[in-house]
Amino acid sequence: MQQNDYVLRTVEERGIGFIQLWFTDVLGTPKAFHITPQELEGALEEGMTFDGSAIDGFSRVQEADVLARPDASTFQILPYVGSGAEIARVFCDISNLDGSPFEGCPRHTLRRVAGHAKEKGYTFYVAPEIEYFYFANLDPSTPPVPLDRGGYFDLSPGDRASDLRRRSVQVLEEMGIPVEHSQHEDAPSQHEVDLRYTDVLTMADTVMTARLVLKALATEAGLVASFMPKPMANVQGSGMHTHCSLWTGEENAFADPNNDAGLSPTGRAFIAGLLTHAPELTAVTNQWVNSYKRLVPGHEAPVSIGWARANRGALVRVPVVKAGKLQSTRLEYRAPDSACNPYLSFAMILAAGLKGIEAGYELDPEMVGASGARGPLPSNLNDAVDALEASALAHETLGTHVVEWFVRNKRAEWGAYKSEITQFELDRYLPVL
Repeated sequence: MQQNDYVLRTVEERGIGFIQLWFTDVLGTPKAFHITPQELEGALEEGMTFDGSAIDGFSRVQEADVLARPDASTFQILPYVGSGAEIARVFCDISNLDGSPFEGCPRHTLRRVAGHAKEKGYTFYVAPEIEYFYFANLDPSTPPVPLDRGGYFDLSPGDRASDLRRRSVQVLEEMGIPVEHSQHEDAPSQHEVDLRYTDVLTMADTVMTARLVLKALATEAGLVASFMPKPMANVQGSGMHTHCSLWTGEENAFADPNNDAGLSPTGRAFIAGLLTHAPELTAVTNQWVNSYKRLVPGHEAPVSIGWARANRGALVRVPVVKAGKLQSTRLEYRAPDSACNPYLSFAMILAAGLKGIEAGYELDPEMVGASGARGPLPSNLNDAVDALEASALAHETLGTHVVEWFVRNKRAEWGAYKSEITQFELDRYLPVL
């Protein structure tokens, strides 16, 4: 209740005009509705009823109404909103009218899996690297035109996109979101913002916030920010490499100074869980048809299931830590792209790792070059969805409600894609066949 009182007092003292209640559907699409300060106290105490049947992956028509329950700890003023009365936001958990958690709520799914880890004595920390593109517009009738021809870490005076990225980082910092660093990425007009690690639920909220901030500020500047995994051919796509670590109190459970890779048995079993269940994770971490245009050889995206220290083509990388910094030991899961649902993706990553620990999975030998992998990742959305649908881990982690809806949605997307005639086919076949 103290947090509720703080929120109510801040809204009154700052003269905030509207509060946005944020949540996501099963695909991670941001949703919101606005309330006035007069409605805020009731919303904090009782939640706000809305028609869940209007949201993809939520309720059927006959069981439509659900409650948005604001999490007062996520209250934040939005400094990027234009002139007029200030606007704030708060993330919501979705519940049934009887107060029980709604099984289609991605935030609840992640909270439940993080709670399972907590019961085992672990806190899961993540730090994603969010890659994205700036373009002049999002007209799908023409190929996207990059704003620059820069590459890794380029610094160009008067670079409009880089200036916009820096302003976006300043806004995120103003909102209490620490950014470790940001830079121009490898592809033309591609950028990256690396978020400083925090607990997994806070980070999922943070990823949603960062994507919205980057898009909003780009729009304000007359540009667009796109998190499409592979908007241009023959260049790198946009990944969301996710650094992960498990902690027991003040100790990093992955760290072991006596192991060549610095990995404890817990860390090795966690990685083994990721490798074992990687095919089942991929439909969630890479949930779009376009995601699989990124997961191809030659562009530093993983295509094989294996781990390594120096090989950036491995699915799981174990970064070398600085001398005397053993507590920085972590793994980097490199499959997710920046357009995934962070709640479901982080939930599946954590669940797979915990499964490896609980079942005592043995870790494969380290990959050397392209050899040593246990097999390929799914190469298209259809194969990934097959693996998800058959996965006991996915049903246990996400719940049957989410899995069934997700699979149904993705089958429809794949069906639409298969029937589409692409420009590639017209260019290649029409003149000669």
